[in-house]
Amino acid sequence: MRLLADEIRGVEVEKALALLEHHPQHSAKPLHKLLWSAVKNWEQKNEGKSAADESLVVKTIFVDGARSIKRMLPAPQGRAYRIRKRSNHVTIIVDNKTN
Repeated sequence: MRLLADEIRGVEVEKALALLEHHPQHSAKPLHKLLWSAVKNWEQKNEGKSAADESLVVKTIFVDGARSIKRMLPAPQGRAYRIRKRSNHVTIIVDNKTN
């Protein structure tokens, strides 16, 4: 997720959405959905303005670690391998290019 966040940081929103829509990485789909939600929230906050008319940019994006679910996988000779299913928190701020 952090690799994709680094790719879209500072990029115009429409380019970032296009990049995430066609990116093969698994985490691109949830990040695309989050960016789309941020754009729609910006439009709700700034009534009368359209995101297409304004030059919106991904101003800030960062990924923080969240809790991980711990599981055990059976292994040969009575052992067990530990599996950590990790999750994360993503914060994204979208704003005009001029601000």
